[in-house]
Amino acid sequence: MVLIASYNIRKAIAADRRRRPERILEILGEIGADIVLLQEADRRFGQRQSAIPMHMLTEHSPYRAVPYEMRPGSIGWHGNAVLVGPDVEIIRHLPLHLPTLEPRGAVLADVRVRGESLRLVGMHLDLSGLWRRKQARAILSELDHQPDRLPTLLAGDLNEWRSGGCLRDFGQHHMPVALGPSFHARQPVGRLDRMFVSPGIKVLESGVHHSLLARNASDHLPVWARIRIG
Repeated sequence: MVLIASYNIRKAIAADRRRRPERILEILGEIGADIVLLQEADRRFGQRQSAIPMHMLTEHSPYRAVPYEMRPGSIGWHGNAVLVGPDVEIIRHLPLHLPTLEPRGAVLADVRVRGESLRLVGMHLDLSGLWRRKQARAILSELDHQPDRLPTLLAGDLNEWRSGGCLRDFGQHHMPVALGPSFHARQPVGRLDRMFVSPGIKVLESGVHHSLLARNASDHLPVWARIRIG
Protein backbone atom coordinates (compact mmCIF):
# COMPACT_ATOMS: atom_id res chain seq x y z
CA MET A 1 0.00 0.00 0.00
CA VAL A 2 1.10 3.54 -0.73
CA LEU A 3 -0.21 6.69 0.93
CA ILE A 4 -0.23 9.78 -1.28
CA ALA A 5 -1.24 13.31 -0.28
CA SER A 6 -1.87 16.47 -2.28
CA TYR A 7 -1.74 19.88 -0.65
CA ASN A 8 -1.98 23.48 -1.81
CA ILE A 9 0.18 25.09 0.88
CA ARG A 10 -0.47 28.71 -0.20
CA LYS A 11 3.25 29.49 -0.13
CA ALA A 12 3.25 28.40 3.54
CA ILE A 13 1.33 31.53 4.54
CA ALA A 14 -0.84 30.74 7.57
CA ALA A 15 -4.16 32.25 8.60
CA ASP A 16 -2.31 34.98 10.51
CA ARG A 17 -0.71 36.00 7.16
CA ARG A 18 2.74 35.00 8.34
CA ARG A 19 4.88 32.48 6.48
CA ARG A 20 5.07 29.37 8.66
CA PRO A 21 6.75 26.53 6.74
CA GLU A 22 7.37 24.62 9.96
CA ARG A 23 3.60 24.24 10.33
CA ILE A 24 3.33 22.72 6.85
CA LEU A 25 5.97 20.15 7.81
CA GLU A 26 4.08 19.37 11.02
CA ILE A 27 0.93 18.70 9.01
CA LEU A 28 2.81 16.45 6.60
CA GLY A 29 4.03 14.61 9.68
CA GLU A 30 0.43 14.17 10.83
CA ILE A 31 -0.50 12.59 7.50
CA GLY A 32 2.59 10.41 7.17
CA ALA A 33 2.31 9.99 3.40
CA ASP A 34 4.91 8.20 1.32
CA ILE A 35 4.55 10.84 -1.42
CA VAL A 36 3.25 14.41 -1.29
CA LEU A 37 2.30 16.54 -4.27
CA LEU A 38 2.43 20.23 -3.38
CA GLN A 39 0.93 23.28 -5.06
CA GLU A 40 1.98 26.89 -4.42
CA ALA A 41 5.23 25.52 -3.02
CA ASP A 42 7.29 28.52 -4.19
CA ARG A 43 7.18 32.15 -3.18
CA ARG A 44 5.30 34.42 -5.55
CA PHE A 45 7.78 37.27 -6.02
CA GLY A 46 11.51 37.84 -6.41
CA GLN A 47 13.50 34.73 -7.20
CA ARG A 48 10.47 32.58 -6.37
CA GLN A 49 12.41 30.37 -4.03
CA SER A 50 10.85 27.47 -2.17
CA ALA A 51 8.34 28.50 0.50
CA ILE A 52 9.79 25.67 2.59
CA PRO A 53 13.51 26.40 2.99
CA MET A 54 15.69 23.57 1.67
CA HIS A 55 17.50 23.11 4.97
CA MET A 56 14.21 22.88 6.85
CA LEU A 57 12.92 20.17 4.52
CA THR A 58 16.13 18.20 4.98
CA GLU A 59 16.51 18.69 8.72
CA HIS A 60 12.90 18.51 9.89
CA SER A 61 11.18 16.02 7.60
CA PRO A 62 11.78 12.59 6.07
CA TYR A 63 11.15 13.99 2.59
CA ARG A 64 13.33 14.97 -0.32
CA ALA A 65 12.12 16.93 -3.31
CA VAL A 66 12.13 15.50 -6.82
CA PRO A 67 14.87 17.66 -8.42
CA TYR A 68 13.27 19.49 -11.33
CA GLU A 69 16.02 22.15 -11.12
CA MET A 70 14.09 24.68 -13.20
CA ARG A 71 14.95 27.64 -11.00
CA PRO A 72 17.65 28.03 -8.31
CA GLY A 73 16.16 27.71 -4.85
CA SER A 74 12.86 26.24 -6.09
CA ILE A 75 11.74 22.71 -5.28
CA GLY A 76 9.41 22.41 -8.26
CA TRP A 77 8.01 24.07 -11.35
CA HIS A 78 5.55 26.96 -11.17
CA GLY A 79 4.86 26.04 -7.56
CA ASN A 80 4.21 22.34 -8.24
CA ALA A 81 6.52 20.02 -6.32
CA VAL A 82 6.76 16.32 -5.48
CA LEU A 83 8.15 15.19 -2.13
CA VAL A 84 9.08 11.56 -1.62
CA GLY A 85 9.86 9.60 1.52
CA PRO A 86 12.83 7.32 2.21
CA ASP A 87 11.18 4.22 0.72
CA VAL A 88 10.57 5.89 -2.65
CA GLU A 89 13.07 5.70 -5.52
CA ILE A 90 12.98 8.49 -8.11
CA ILE A 91 13.27 7.00 -11.60
CA ARG A 92 12.47 9.85 -13.98
CA HIS A 93 11.02 13.34 -13.85
CA LEU A 94 10.15 16.24 -16.11
CA PRO A 95 8.28 19.54 -15.98
CA LEU A 96 5.19 19.90 -18.15
CA HIS A 97 4.62 23.19 -19.97
CA LEU A 98 0.96 24.19 -20.12
CA PRO A 99 -0.91 26.61 -22.39
CA THR A 100 -1.83 29.65 -20.32
CA LEU A 101 -2.12 33.42 -20.05
CA GLU A 102 -0.33 33.43 -16.69
CA PRO A 103 2.54 31.29 -15.36
CA ARG A 104 1.24 27.74 -14.93
CA GLY A 105 2.83 24.34 -15.19
CA ALA A 106 2.61 20.75 -14.05
CA VAL A 107 5.17 18.14 -13.03
CA LEU A 108 5.59 14.47 -13.83
CA ALA A 109 7.58 11.96 -11.79
CA ASP A 110 8.08 8.24 -12.24
CA VAL A 111 8.92 6.50 -8.99
CA ARG A 112 9.30 3.03 -7.56
CA VAL A 113 7.66 2.29 -4.22
CA ARG A 114 8.30 -1.05 -2.53
CA GLY A 115 9.05 -2.65 -5.87
CA GLU A 116 6.07 -1.14 -7.74
CA SER A 117 6.37 1.53 -10.44
CA LEU A 118 4.09 4.55 -10.36
CA ARG A 119 3.71 7.69 -12.45
CA LEU A 120 2.68 10.90 -10.69
CA VAL A 121 1.36 14.14 -12.15
CA GLY A 122 1.01 17.20 -9.95
CA MET A 123 -0.81 20.29 -11.18
CA HIS A 124 -2.43 23.60 -10.32
CA LEU A 125 -4.81 24.65 -13.06
CA ASP A 126 -6.05 28.05 -14.18
CA LEU A 127 -8.91 30.08 -12.72
CA SER A 128 -10.45 30.26 -16.20
CA GLY A 129 -12.55 27.28 -17.26
CA LEU A 130 -11.47 27.62 -20.87
CA TRP A 131 -7.78 27.52 -19.95
CA ARG A 132 -8.32 24.71 -17.45
CA ARG A 133 -9.64 22.51 -20.22
CA LYS A 134 -6.74 23.39 -22.50
CA GLN A 135 -4.34 22.58 -19.69
CA ALA A 136 -6.06 19.28 -18.88
CA ARG A 137 -5.86 18.23 -22.51
CA ALA A 138 -2.19 19.23 -22.67
CA ILE A 139 -1.44 17.05 -19.63
CA LEU A 140 -3.36 14.11 -21.08
CA SER A 141 -1.53 14.53 -24.40
CA GLU A 142 1.80 14.47 -22.56
CA LEU A 143 0.79 11.22 -20.88
CA ASP A 144 -0.18 9.71 -24.23
CA HIS A 145 3.26 10.54 -25.61
CA GLN A 146 5.33 9.09 -22.78
CA PRO A 147 7.72 6.32 -23.89
CA ASP A 148 6.03 3.77 -21.61
CA ARG A 149 2.75 3.30 -19.79
CA LEU A 150 2.69 3.10 -16.00
CA PRO A 151 -0.10 3.13 -13.43
CA THR A 152 -0.72 6.86 -13.02
CA LEU A 153 -2.07 9.11 -10.29
CA LEU A 154 -2.91 12.73 -11.10
CA ALA A 155 -3.53 15.20 -8.30
CA GLY A 156 -3.66 18.88 -7.50
CA ASP A 157 -5.72 22.02 -7.17
CA LEU A 158 -7.90 22.00 -10.28
CA ASN A 159 -9.84 25.18 -9.41
CA GLU A 160 -12.98 23.46 -10.73
CA TRP A 161 -16.06 24.31 -8.65
CA ARG A 162 -18.62 22.36 -10.70
CA SER A 163 -18.85 19.00 -12.39
CA GLY A 164 -17.84 18.79 -16.03
CA GLY A 165 -15.13 20.93 -17.56
CA CYS A 166 -11.64 19.61 -16.93
CA LEU A 167 -13.07 16.96 -14.59
CA ARG A 168 -14.79 15.40 -17.57
CA ASP A 169 -11.55 15.51 -19.58
CA PHE A 170 -9.53 13.74 -16.89
CA GLY A 171 -12.38 11.34 -16.19
CA GLN A 172 -12.50 9.95 -19.73
CA HIS A 173 -9.60 7.54 -19.04
CA HIS A 174 -8.98 7.97 -15.30
CA MET A 175 -11.19 7.26 -12.31
CA PRO A 176 -11.87 10.13 -9.91
CA VAL A 177 -10.94 9.46 -6.30
CA ALA A 178 -13.71 10.08 -3.76
CA LEU A 179 -12.58 13.07 -1.69
CA GLY A 180 -14.44 15.71 0.28
CA PRO A 181 -14.48 19.51 0.33
CA SER A 182 -11.05 20.97 1.05
CA PHE A 183 -11.52 24.72 0.43
CA HIS A 184 -11.73 27.00 2.35
CA ALA A 185 -9.79 25.29 5.15
CA ARG A 186 -11.72 27.12 7.90
CA GLN A 187 -15.09 26.07 6.48
CA PRO A 188 -14.56 23.72 3.52
CA VAL A 189 -17.28 23.78 0.86
CA GLY A 190 -15.31 23.56 -2.41
CA ARG A 191 -13.92 20.33 -3.88
CA LEU A 192 -11.06 22.08 -5.65
CA ASP A 193 -8.39 19.52 -4.72
CA ARG A 194 -8.78 16.37 -6.78
CA MET A 195 -7.16 13.04 -7.58
CA PHE A 196 -7.57 10.67 -10.52
CA VAL A 197 -6.11 7.22 -11.02
CA SER A 198 -5.55 5.07 -14.10
CA PRO A 199 -6.29 1.36 -14.43
CA GLY A 200 -3.74 -0.59 -12.42
CA ILE A 201 -4.38 1.40 -9.23
CA LYS A 202 -6.93 0.43 -6.59
CA VAL A 203 -7.97 3.10 -4.09
CA LEU A 204 -8.37 1.53 -0.64
CA GLU A 205 -9.16 4.67 1.38
CA SER A 206 -9.28 8.38 0.65
CA GLY A 207 -10.34 11.64 2.22
CA VAL A 208 -9.49 15.11 3.48
CA HIS A 209 -7.08 15.69 6.36
CA HIS A 210 -8.86 17.72 9.03
CA SER A 211 -6.81 18.89 11.97
CA LEU A 212 -6.51 22.06 13.99
CA LEU A 213 -3.11 22.75 12.46
CA ALA A 214 -4.40 22.21 8.93
CA ARG A 215 -7.31 24.60 9.46
CA ASN A 216 -4.88 27.42 10.12
CA ALA A 217 -1.85 26.67 7.93
CA SER A 218 -3.25 27.35 4.43
CA ASP A 219 -6.54 28.17 2.73
CA HIS A 220 -6.73 24.54 1.52
CA LEU A 221 -6.84 21.30 3.49
CA PRO A 222 -4.67 18.39 2.35
CA VAL A 223 -6.32 15.47 0.57
CA TRP A 224 -5.02 11.91 0.59
CA ALA A 225 -5.49 8.44 -0.86
CA ARG A 226 -4.18 5.05 0.21
CA ILE A 227 -3.67 2.97 -2.93
CA ARG A 228 -2.56 -0.46 -4.07
CA ILE A 229 -0.59 -0.68 -7.32
CA GLY A 230 -1.10 -3.64 -9.63
